[in-house]
Amino acid sequence: MKIYQKVLLFIATIFTLGTVSKEVHANEFNFSVNPVLPENQIGESGYFNLQMSPGQSQTLTISLKNTTDKTVVVEEEIASATTNVNGVVEYSPNKIKADSTLKYNLVDYASIPKEVSLQPNSSQQVKVSVTMPKENFNGVIAGGITFKEKDSEKTNSNSKGLSIQNKYAYVVALLMQQNKNTVAPDLKLNSVEPSQVNYRNVINANLQNPKAGYLNQMYVQAEVKGLSNSKLSYKANKEMLQMAPNSNFDYPVSIGDGNKLEAGKYRLSMTVYGQKNNDGKFTYVDSKGKEQKFDYQWKFTKDFTILGKTASKLNSKDVTVKKTPWYENWLIWLGLLLILLALFFLFFILWKRRKKEEEEEQDLEKEELKAQLEEMREQISKEDNSDETDV
Repeated sequence: MKIYQKVLLFIATIFTLGTVSKEVHANEFNFSVNPVLPENQIGESGYFNLQMSPGQSQTLTISLKNTTDKTVVVEEEIASATTNVNGVVEYSPNKIKADSTLKYNLVDYASIPKEVSLQPNSSQQVKVSVTMPKENFNGVIAGGITFKEKDSEKTNSNSKGLSIQNKYAYVVALLMQQNKNTVAPDLKLNSVEPSQVNYRNVINANLQNPKAGYLNQMYVQAEVKGLSNSKLSYKANKEMLQMAPNSNFDYPVSIGDGNKLEAGKYRLSMTVYGQKNNDGKFTYVDSKGKEQKFDYQWKFTKDFTILGKTASKLNSKDVTVKKTPWYENWLIWLGLLLILLALFFLFFILWKRRKKEEEEEQDLEKEELKAQLEEMREQISKEDNSDETDV
């Protein structure tokens, strides 16, 4: 199977906590890593690319060397290969969720001690146990082995009091396959929805590679157009992306810094080219105006809707969107108007009720007065009758 993946033996991965990054130099490491390639290695490369029989177990060797005068404790971890938001394959542990099509996760078929202690100015061999699944299959199980010095975070400070923590790690790729059969690539569009990257609004198109093979040299053209508002149009073209076997990633289409996400209906149109080949039947003109030939092409179209509450929530978190003053928000004024109307109607109802009660009280008083007058008339009448009788 052709694997175009160019994996360096020692990939220095920087995880920077803060807003400032720092260039990695070799002297940042207190140890070195050297994989001992076995006889069943495919090709000459600086990483493990093994051909194994179904059910075969094997022990790999990696030599670690401590060149310092102190004891160095190295943490070790195995991870399955994933694809990040930049369209780059990652071989180190991360928070990316395993794809639903990943049948053989490397962490289930390879093991390594959690850590090893290297004495000063010494070397030690670390053993990695790997086992090939018993079922026959075409394709590759891909992942990597990460080596990181325990408590190796280095804190830097500047005059302004900014604190930066850097973590450095070696990552050695580990690929396992049963044969060299070529796996035809495939690509699917799973979903399209609004989201954020680095606190900036984007529209994510989730692309999935459901095959057990790398999807290499991807050139992507994407455009999102507004259907509710035809004036809205966002584009994102990227070149030389790659996807790990059985993985997915969110391809972001930026709406531009400072632009608010607008609620409504939209349509995504996307064309993806893969696997460069001078004899390929699909042509793409790259950013330099040069024609590129590819073996594969995929076209996707998908309509989606952005709800008002979703747009408002994302806009409030976008660091580039200028927040609207409360007095310019028509919803606030509408709310105030509704409150005033409610208070007016409440006052009106109370006033009508009070007026009715007063009228009823007045009517009652009139009735009582009338009754008293009648009673007085009757009393006077009786007295008159009594006088006449005496006479």
